[in-house]
Amino acid sequence: MCHSPNASPSLSSQRLEQLAQEIKLWGISLGFQQVGITDTDLSQAEQHLHGWLKAGYHGEMEWMARHGSKRTRPAELHANTLRIISVRMDYRPEETSPPEALLEEPEQAFISRYALGRDYHKLMRNRLQKLAHQISEAIGPFGYRVFVDSAPVMEKPIAQKAGLGWVGKHTLLLNQTAGSWFFLGEIYVDLPLPIDLQSENHCGTCQNCINICPTKAIIAPYQLDARRCISYITIELNGAIPLALRPLMGNRIYGCDDCQLCCPWNRFAQYSKLDDFLPRHKLDTATLLELFSWDETTFLKKMEGSAIRRIGHEKWLRNIAVALGNGPTTDQVQQALKNILPHSSGLVSEHVQWAIQQLQK
Repeated sequence: MCHSPNASPSLSSQRLEQLAQEIKLWGISLGFQQVGITDTDLSQAEQHLHGWLKAGYHGEMEWMARHGSKRTRPAELHANTLRIISVRMDYRPEETSPPEALLEEPEQAFISRYALGRDYHKLMRNRLQKLAHQISEAIGPFGYRVFVDSAPVMEKPIAQKAGLGWVGKHTLLLNQTAGSWFFLGEIYVDLPLPIDLQSENHCGTCQNCINICPTKAIIAPYQLDARRCISYITIELNGAIPLALRPLMGNRIYGCDDCQLCCPWNRFAQYSKLDDFLPRHKLDTATLLELFSWDETTFLKKMEGSAIRRIGHEKWLRNIAVALGNGPTTDQVQQALKNILPHSSGLVSEHVQWAIQQLQK
């Protein structure tokens, strides 16, 4: 979703100041909790990214190394970009029971809070597009492109520079009044808007996220080895889950929220008011066995409009098999694992057999 006119309007500095304030008000009225504006200098983030990629911490996420310097040089991704409008939107749904309690119930399935409701990409993209339209109605055609996790964009360093928060030790964005339970989106624009002050870091000496990580994926402050991260393992990893990491996954079958659940700043997090982010198909209370019983047709049907759908049924079963192997041994669990073996792919059967062996220990 982009627009590139032959020439953008020439606006006075006073009008640009006024426009920046209007953009923030329009953004709030469209349901974003905060809007900030920054320039395109991401040289510091570029250095950090290069080091991270060189160390191989991205694992199978080869797309992180693609696109050359387009990820860290916005004007190369969308020509004539001068500023970036960065927005955040709260997503955590109000729960009936705390997610921490869910992690203590090994028969229950734990799904990352962001994926319980509808996929956020389309919802946020539509609202950002509306914001871009409001700007063009106010000043005439201008060059822009909308992004929601949809292209090589350094969304967290951008948001930090735009004053939306700081990148915490767990590498997620943190905000003093909103914690970290929010999505980010951007509009690249060719307007020389005034920029906001970068957020300061307020992690201090806290190490909660580093200490709690089940797989010790946060190898140092601000350094994440994605290959060990449960979010990466359950979502991005396509093959077999490393044997050493399986017992550490507990009942987490899609993503992991531990580093957010333990963060002191999330005491200030706001619950989302959007119905779209409310849990669907009782994903916040479902048992592992219930979800393991879904055949591919059921999975695809129930996961329509969900971020979970993109991992596919095979990885879904792979993840649940590991979680079942980490849970209590019951006749029901043993039977469910044995029943699926004749119908499962090589990837699934390998994890099912591992689970059966775990339960026999």
